[in-house]
Order: sequence, then C-alpha cells, then structure tokens
Amino acid sequence: MLRLTRLRLTDFRSWPTLDAGFGAPVVAIAGENGAGKTNLLEAISLLAPGRGLRGARMGELGRRDDGAARPWAVAGRFASPAGTFDIGTGADPDGASDRRVFRLDGQPVRAQADLAERVAVVWLTPQMDRLFQEGASGRRRFLDRLAWALEPGHAREVAAHDNAMAQRNRLLAEGRGDARWLAGLEDAMARHAVAATAARRALALRLNAVMAAGTATGAFPAARMDLLCPIAAALEGQPALAVEDGLRAALAADRRRDAAAGGAARGAHRADMGLTHLPKDQPAAMCSTGEQKALLISVVLAHAALIAEARGFAPLLLLDEVAAHLDQARREALFEALAALPAQSFLTGTDAEVFRPLAGLADRFRAAPGILAPEGESGSP
Repeated sequence: MLRLTRLRLTDFRSWPTLDAGFGAPVVAIAGENGAGKTNLLEAISLLAPGRGLRGARMGELGRRDDGAARPWAVAGRFASPAGTFDIGTGADPDGASDRRVFRLDGQPVRAQADLAERVAVVWLTPQMDRLFQEGASGRRRFLDRLAWALEPGHAREVAAHDNAMAQRNRLLAEGRGDARWLAGLEDAMARHAVAATAARRALALRLNAVMAAGTATGAFPAARMDLLCPIAAALEGQPALAVEDGLRAALAADRRRDAAAGGAARGAHRADMGLTHLPKDQPAAMCSTGEQKALLISVVLAHAALIAEARGFAPLLLLDEVAAHLDQARREALFEALAALPAQSFLTGTDAEVFRPLAGLADRFRAAPGILAPEGESGSP
C-alpha cells in the first residue's frame, strides 16, 4: 500500500505550521466549517501532478499576512512497496521563480509527470456534486486524474497537446499563416491527442471491467464509464496512425474556421466523460444528487482496486465531506469498502460521530484553526 506517513505544512492556506503523522489505512478528520480540513486535503493533493483539488493558482496558496501571501511549502513522506521517499512542493524559496517547485528526496524534479511514477491521488469534493450538470472540462479533468494513475506518461501527452494547441491558436489569431509552422504544430496536436485519447480509452475499458465485477464497489451501484470523443470513436475501428493522419488533415482544413472561432474545434480538449447508473440504465446527469455521489464513489473504489493491481500501489483517496449525501447504510458500506481496499483514504466531515464506526481502523483527528489533534485530545498550534 502507498501510504502518506507524515505531512508537514508551512504557511499553507490557513495553516501557519503543521507536522502530523499517519499510521492507519484510513484517516478521518472532523471539525467545524472553516477549521482547515479541506486545506489539508488540498495540501496532500499538491504532492501529485496537477494543480490540486481546487485548481488554485500559486498566489492563492500562501497564508495571508496583512493582505500579502507568504511563501508556502508542503512536504510528505511516503511508504511504498518500493521503499520510503519524500516529496516536497511550494513557492521558490529563493524567489527566483513564480512557478511551483518540486523536490523528490531533496532533489529537483524535472517535470511534474515524473511524480506520477511514485504517487497518485484521486479526490471527491462537494464541488464535484455538480460534475454532471456543468461543462465538460471538469469531467475531463476528473477522467485525466484517473488516467494519470494508470499511465503516468498521460500527463505529458495532455500537456504537450495543449501546448501545441495554444501555439497554433496564437498563430491563427495573429493571422500568421506560416504553413510549415502550422503543419508542425498540427502534427504535434494529432500525435499527442491520439496518445492521450488512447490512455483515456484504456482506462475506461479496464475500469468498466472492474465495476462490472462489483467486488471493489460493494453496495454502491454498478456504473459504466463512456468516453465521448470523436477521436475515441475513430480508434475503435482504425489503427492509431490512421486516426492521427485523419486528425492532422482535419486540423489543416479547419484553420480558417478555428481562426474565426478563436480555438480548435478538434483535439483531445474536446473529450467528455459519461457515466451511466447501470441498475437503472440512466445517465448520471438524470440521477439524484445522492445517486451521483454514489456513482462517483463506485468509480473511485473501482479505480483504486484497478491501479493497485496494475501498478502495485493504489492512489491516495481524498474524500471531502463524502458522507454529506449518504444515508447511514451507504456510509457503513463506504467504510467497509475502504477497509477492504489496498489504498489509504483521508475523509473529512463536520460530525465526529459519523466516523465512530471506524474506531480501531482509522486514525481519527479533530481539526480546529491551526490545530490537528487526535480525537479526544486537545492541542495547540
């Protein structure tokens, strides 16, 4: 099991400092609203590739002092099947860059994607309760986090596609019609779009097999994930190279239209994720909020089991206020499923009593502003 055994924070969000140790496969954190529980989960999420569970910018992460954000740092020690390692991230201590810096065992990390070889994190937050009512971008980000855990190189493919697309968009907007330059960017877009889509498609196929078996999801409803994407549809019947050729030609033909629209009409950025409640044969968008939460829980439980089998370690699960739309039976089913998973889970909630059934299995903490203390004890910042 991949396990976060120690978390240290310095001037991160509402936390001036924190040095906390975790020993159990489940960590339950209770506290009132505003106690900093979500901030703790966000800090953990920043130890993996990406911008964390809030998608925040650098300037939003430092603790505020007289209106200015302080330099901040997050560090985690992990135990894994391959041994112990440390990951750190935060503001550049020398102030030479306004970009987030990373350290792996004290050494600089060349690219965030390199971290995906060591650690993966998946989360559910209250903001995701509207995942199926809002735009495709949120669903695509959720899908990509799942795909990164299965295929660490996926992060590089998505980033390379988006970089080539941004350059192409800029050239088209400026009216700079250098055909060879545009052709090179469209070639990059096509190659990376097909590679990214293939990884998303492989994830969906393998995840659906796990969810169909039902052994990892327990009492939560069976679900089916669908990748809604013309590139994915093309890959079902054509070799990848043929799909690349077709996309490359289509991008070249779309230059005038894309220039007028201000962006590319085709590419990996147009993908969407669909989820179906199989017992009811109903799309998630038509399900109740509680049913949607249950479907997402099914996905993350199945995903943890899939990644554990495929890579030898499961992602950390960050479940913020996960019990908010679950009745008592579903809460108990969730706790049973988490106990059976080869994954470490972090849960938050406002009511400590909700986590009482986890006694003996979980590390239980009480959060207050600047304080994280074992349940039943008091602490000071």
